[in-house]
Amino acid sequence: MIDLAKETVGFLGIGVLLLMIFLRVPIGVALATVSIGGLSIIIGERATIGIISQIPYDFTAHWTLSSIPMFLFMGYLCYHAGLTTGLFRLARLWLSWMPGGLSVASIQGSALFAAVTGSSLACTAAMGRIAVPEMLKAGYDKGLATGTIAAAGTIGSMIPPSILLIIYGIFVEESIAKLFMGALIPGIMTAVFYSLMVVVRCWISPSLAPPIREDVSMRDRIYAVKDTWPVMLLVVGVFGGLFSGIFTPTEAGAVGAALAFLIGLAKRALSWPVLRDAIGETLRTTASIFLIAIGAQLLTRFFGLSGTTQIIADFISSPEYSQLQVILIISVILILLGMLLDPIGIMLLTIPILLPVLEARDINMIWFGVLMAKFLEIGFITPPVGLNVFVVKGIVGDQVPIHSIFKGVAWFVVMDFIVIAALIAFPAIILWLPGG
Repeated sequence: MIDLAKETVGFLGIGVLLLMIFLRVPIGVALATVSIGGLSIIIGERATIGIISQIPYDFTAHWTLSSIPMFLFMGYLCYHAGLTTGLFRLARLWLSWMPGGLSVASIQGSALFAAVTGSSLACTAAMGRIAVPEMLKAGYDKGLATGTIAAAGTIGSMIPPSILLIIYGIFVEESIAKLFMGALIPGIMTAVFYSLMVVVRCWISPSLAPPIREDVSMRDRIYAVKDTWPVMLLVVGVFGGLFSGIFTPTEAGAVGAALAFLIGLAKRALSWPVLRDAIGETLRTTASIFLIAIGAQLLTRFFGLSGTTQIIADFISSPEYSQLQVILIISVILILLGMLLDPIGIMLLTIPILLPVLEARDINMIWFGVLMAKFLEIGFITPPVGLNVFVVKGIVGDQVPIHSIFKGVAWFVVMDFIVIAALIAFPAIILWLPGG
């Protein structure tokens, strides 16, 4: 009878949590509120106070978490100091001759920018301000121009240093370096598939992207490469050291932030407003991530004590389902949640429930982590939430209606599903580099 009561409280907690999220209560607040309320009912107020006085400290004192603000600071510093402005110009000068060349250049520029930020929203905002005006000025289809930027920004969640993968690695206690290596090929695949789709569409329908006629010399192209040396130095310095084992992912964040600061000084691109903006955005984003993560930790304890996690895990991992069917069920859940919630919130909400299922099925956690990040990428551009879409909308204002942007990203979502199908069918795509 007591177990039944606990289970009932657990499922009521899920219902209240979904209601709060639907009412637009910040997900960190919703997670913590439901967890504290549920724990109070199950184990009493005194025991609950003991838990909430312990878990936030134990979590935030985790040494590996220090890499999150460091990588964020590296990305925001590069953005506000203008160290990444040459990326789009480099891609444009080398790729504008192709059908849909500016769109392809935006995708490749976003992939390069992703290597120094780890944030999808930052990647979208940075490239959107540079590339969208150029594409619209060149007469590109509005849906293609805006959809390209919204979709290309999602690559920031896959190509290292992905904040999503850092958080996943900490929660499931997997090597962050291996997760980074596993995500590298899928991230490049995403950029390639996006680009191929744009080229084919624009070749079939040239009206989508009028040809760019400009006389570009090889000298101009070489100089454009030179303009990107800050980003190239960061990528080689940080990830060369990380993947070669010179330093850990935690140390890599600090090295990247310090290197970005020194490069900014060398280029005389640092000023008090630049530092203030970079530090401010880093603090706000870090605080938001930590609040969600602490709420998720409390929810994990609540679900564990109520028995809810085990019930759901037993249902999903029923012997009637094959391993592929379990993955497909989880995929549908992630896609549906991606339409409603923040990607970090989804990850931290579902990991406590899915972890027992994955372990019971002996599913490789590196492979699943990268696959999960890929599904969460799609959530950045699917309605009704689609955070990247609204970032782009904020850039273009009334020039492009929101439905045109969502229509523009639809083609990219199709490419995402093709990449996901390949990752599920051929796990070696993810596991080859980390040696899994």
